[in-house]
Amino acid sequence: MTVPLPPLPPAADDAYRPGGRSVVEIVDREHRTLLGLAGQLAGAQLPADRRREVLEVFTAAVSRHLSAEEQYLLPAARAAVPESADPVDREIEADAALRAALKGLSGPADPALAEVVDRVRRHVDRVAALVTSLRGVATDAELIRLGNRWEIAEEAAPTRPHPGTPASPPWNKLVEPAVGVLDKVRDAVTGRRTHVSDLERRRVR
Repeated sequence: MTVPLPPLPPAADDAYRPGGRSVVEIVDREHRTLLGLAGQLAGAQLPADRRREVLEVFTAAVSRHLSAEEQYLLPAARAAVPESADPVDREIEADAALRAALKGLSGPADPALAEVVDRVRRHVDRVAALVTSLRGVATDAELIRLGNRWEIAEEAAPTRPHPGTPASPPWNKLVEPAVGVLDKVRDAVTGRRTHVSDLERRRVR
């Protein structure tokens, strides 16, 4: 198995375990967050202003998630699990379609939002299967190192869908952070919410 990561530093202990969280844990947590936001948007009980805020956060969360996934998780799965090559290719295509559908939304009242929610739910199922396959062949250290890189990638990732950006290394690792900077400037200027914690702060005010 070859997971595409930089080599570890020399260690006297073969049981070396880097600090951080496993990519398995991170992906599972984010999938639950995305499904929770999707569930709120699929319901009819939210006031219009709250629904718009949830959609802003949902859009940003999906955009960051797909960026990190394509930079690290999908290449690792392709390299470590040979039979995952076709599912990875299909997932990259599905990610592009999801970004396009998300970008095409006119707002929280757009009927196409139901399709976006369904695409996210199917994404969760497909990627969970890829993670399970990767977990079966990767070491704990490799999964933690992937998790560390995932979190770094998300910090710099775009907060809006950009269907035309590269979806595979090395180009996405160069383009996505640059696009992310522009997105974050727009977010700061407009006061756009991009994290679940933004919704929670608004609720307690």
